[in-house]
Amino acid sequence: MEENRFETDFLDFSGMPESFGDLLAAKSESSEFNKGTIVKGKIIEKRADAATVEIGYKAPGIIPASEFLKYDEVNVGDEIEVYLEELENRNNAPTLSLEKAHATRAWERITTEYGEGYIVKGFMRHRVKGGIMVDVEGFSAFLPGSQLDVGPVRNMEDYIGKEFDLKIIKINLDRHNIVVSRRELLEETLKGQRSKLLSEMNVDDIRTGVVKNIVDFGAFVDLGGIDGLLHITDISWKRIQHPSEVLHVGQELEVVVTGIDRDKERVSLGLKQRTSNPWDGVAEKYPKGSRVTGKVRNLMPYGAFVEIEDGVEGLIHLTEMSWTKRIAKASDVLNVGDEVEAVVLEIDIDSHKISLGLRQKERNPWEVLAEKYPVGMHITGKVRNMTNYGAFVEIENDIDGMIHVSDMSWTRKVNTPNEVLKPGQEVEVVILEINPEQQRISLGLKQAEEDPWANIDKLYKVGDVVKGNVTKITAFGAFVELSNKIDGLIHISQLSRDHVDKVKDVLKVGDEVEARVIKVDTAERRIGLSIKAVNETLSEADLKAAEEIYTTAWKPGEDIVNMGDVMKGMDELKLD
Repeated sequence: MEENRFETDFLDFSGMPESFGDLLAAKSESSEFNKGTIVKGKIIEKRADAATVEIGYKAPGIIPASEFLKYDEVNVGDEIEVYLEELENRNNAPTLSLEKAHATRAWERITTEYGEGYIVKGFMRHRVKGGIMVDVEGFSAFLPGSQLDVGPVRNMEDYIGKEFDLKIIKINLDRHNIVVSRRELLEETLKGQRSKLLSEMNVDDIRTGVVKNIVDFGAFVDLGGIDGLLHITDISWKRIQHPSEVLHVGQELEVVVTGIDRDKERVSLGLKQRTSNPWDGVAEKYPKGSRVTGKVRNLMPYGAFVEIEDGVEGLIHLTEMSWTKRIAKASDVLNVGDEVEAVVLEIDIDSHKISLGLRQKERNPWEVLAEKYPVGMHITGKVRNMTNYGAFVEIENDIDGMIHVSDMSWTRKVNTPNEVLKPGQEVEVVILEINPEQQRISLGLKQAEEDPWANIDKLYKVGDVVKGNVTKITAFGAFVELSNKIDGLIHISQLSRDHVDKVKDVLKVGDEVEARVIKVDTAERRIGLSIKAVNETLSEADLKAAEEIYTTAWKPGEDIVNMGDVMKGMDELKLD
């Protein structure tokens, strides 16, 4: 056995067939390559879509052009490191990966040499949900969209294909991923720039900046290290609805520094301040009462803005558009673009406001009416409409006067106008008052007739027997219209010598009755009547007693309708 083993150690394979020798050589060669390792290689051929790489194995491998960061800079003869994924694929060639080789080497450097907080170069590869995948020395790191810039990013595609300095902010060893930030580096840089810029900046400085972002209330302008706010009111002397009417992102501007808050690092800017204020001299140019011509630039629910000159606008309020018509909205009278003539009513230079009027171009028709229809004049008009408190009578040109319910009758209390009038009815009225400032005309219906109470002592005396018709029935009595449209009240206790529970059991509206006057109250314009006293001879004492009961019931200023309970004592009055 020992002899055979010794002889074996010195076997000579030189005489073996060539094919077997090649097999042994290939086996020896393949033992130098292990799957999952990084090996060196050389580019021996470059095609449009891929490169052929020789690694010293029995066959070369192929690497797609897409795995090269900058394939156009790759040349034949370049030496590279590649990752050996398989020794032999279906084509009996090794499967190689340049990306995995780079990623493996990069991961080793990042985790062992760099660490979180390290600054690296990153090439923006492609968009993914929530951010961008970045090549960091061959390793794919994630850059969140919120970490891309210091301000909102409108289009991430603008960053693809570019290289930036990035800061490693998170390394997850378990998940084998890295998160990077560009924003943190920018903020650190800008912080230093802001401090320097703020220390050098003063109010009224003129600075050049670029519009960075536009919002509803203004625009943010990059001044080269700090953003300033250009408020919408400081963009133009003209009235604008949105900053985009004047500005666009990326626009370069010369602005004036109008305010600085160094503690909060805030800068306020002005653009309109670069030009002269068009409001200078406006008060002298357009004095109160003068007429101006302008173009309607904007319509609002409450009025119309009219541009008098570039940067100077005035407001025509709804109430200043017509003397007689009630305007619901400005668009009922004017349109954007209309050329209008108006009268200057007021100017507030500090607030940059001018009040204009359309109706003032003509004389106030209410003043004309005051001259045409003096107080006390009798006129005839038609009832146009009624409210709870009065009726409106047309005088002329859509101008109405109002008859208040208290001016409708001398002799009766009118609660609602429809007791006396109806729409369309033509009536004779008297002008009581015309107030041009309040645009109000007060009319009187009763004033067109003689007040019967002026001679009441000649018409009715206590003890007189009178006739009239029942006009109204209430729970406490009946109202009777006498001559001259004067109403008298028959209390329920004065309807009959017999007890009466309900007035309607004895009387109804329209009945003609005969009654005796037992009370005449000139101050309160009230007459008390009694039916049961008609056929009785009243002594002065009886009349005095009845009068006192009515006086007690009719307290000055109180309505007749409130005296029912008080007059129940009338039942006890004995009339001989």
